[in-house]
Amino acid sequence: MNMTWHPIGDISDIPLRGARCVKTPQGKIAVFRTAENEVFAIEDHCPHKGGPLSQGIVHAKAVTCPLHNWAISLETGKALGADEGAVRTVPVRIDGGALFIALESLLIAAE
Repeated sequence: MNMTWHPIGDISDIPLRGARCVKTPQGKIAVFRTAENEVFAIEDHCPHKGGPLSQGIVHAKAVTCPLHNWAISLETGKALGADEGAVRTVPVRIDGGALFIALESLLIAAE
């Protein structure tokens, strides 16, 4: 599939172990930057009660929901540990510090 990359800002806009929320026609996307300077994007709602994952705590390659402490993998979008559920992940590309996301993955997953 040929993806269209949508610019969403610069990696310097997101602090290490931080996140930003991006509003798209497909809903809110949480974009995370890990302590290792990796960037991941997932839907910005916890599969448990819909908490804002972009406001959670980033640790390793996961985020902990601020509402009920569910840990969500930034790589797979799946709940970790004994919890079950998942959010959709969004492909991210970094080009010279500029960040891009591919929203087609959300459209395909919704079909």
